[in-house]
Amino acid sequence: MAHKKGGGSSKNGRDSNPQMRGVKLFGGQFAQTGAILIRQCGTKWQPGKNVGVGRDWTLFALKNGVVKFDKGGRRINVIEQAASAEASTG
Repeated sequence: MAHKKGGGSSKNGRDSNPQMRGVKLFGGQFAQTGAILIRQCGTKWQPGKNVGVGRDWTLFALKNGVVKFDKGGRRINVIEQAASAEASTG
């Protein structure tokens, strides 16, 4: 008779960490340079003006400005505040 219980391996016990995907900054919100706008798989949302794409399809702001969606909410732009202020004064 065994004096110790068999140390069988667990077939479960594996789980991946959540990826926290989705929109991080919505239309009308201010985005600083480098701020993550959207985390996604593939190009569900397209990058627009002043928006860059990371290796994992993350969209991020290239300049300071206000987030604006167009093309039916599928393209995201960052509109610079300074450019709009200069246009109104000039």
